[in-house]
Amino acid sequence: MRFTSEQRFDDGVLEREFTLGEIPGTLWTPASAAPAPLILMAHNNGLPKGAARLVARARHSAAHGYAVATIDAPGCGDRPRSAADEQARADIGRAMRAGEPVDEIFEAFIGPLVEKAVPEWRTTLDALLALPEIDGPVGYSGWTAVGIGLAAVEPRIRAAGLFAGGFVPRAQREEARRVTVPLLFLLQWDDEGNPRQRALDLFDAFGSTEKTLHANLGGHVGTPWFEVEDGNRFYDRHLR
Repeated sequence: MRFTSEQRFDDGVLEREFTLGEIPGTLWTPASAAPAPLILMAHNNGLPKGAARLVARARHSAAHGYAVATIDAPGCGDRPRSAADEQARADIGRAMRAGEPVDEIFEAFIGPLVEKAVPEWRTTLDALLALPEIDGPVGYSGWTAVGIGLAAVEPRIRAAGLFAGGFVPRAQREEARRVTVPLLFLLQWDDEGNPRQRALDLFDAFGSTEKTLHANLGGHVGTPWFEVEDGNRFYDRHLR
């Protein structure tokens, strides 16, 4: 892991960009000198690690006392896109503008993306836990499909907060039964891109014996800020 830049904010949070092989990422650490528990944070469907909503959540959790890390998924953010990536994104945009079904296009695009992203997150986790300022345990926050894939195979993940708004491929819907960590599942009741019943069925499928569903009125990007604060309390219960 090679750090390429750093910035200290007024609240003491340190933001550092890093590269790990071909993987670009960002690490936020709190002002305290004591080693901190870690939250892995991913944006739905591979949106960039620098997306404003993710950065705001990450800085808030770091100010609360957590180390927070995010990476760009293959073909997303600062990483090069293949011709197939570009075509898939164009097909999704065309179908959505035309009001056509998009599930099979998403399946063909997001399924392989998750398969590539999960091993990269595990490699990143290895490198992060080797840093003296991070001590674990580890939580996960954000992109549901990757969170399912990671929690199903990674015993170091102790709790997961998932956003129901991202497309979840069939393989991860099946894998959800193998996820047994404490779970906080956030659902926007009027999400125009995520059928409500499909999200409720996924919540029911999780194998966790401790799982909580928070549903709020509003569309895809309308998750209230207080859910970020509640999320920190959720991680406090399971990572401290």
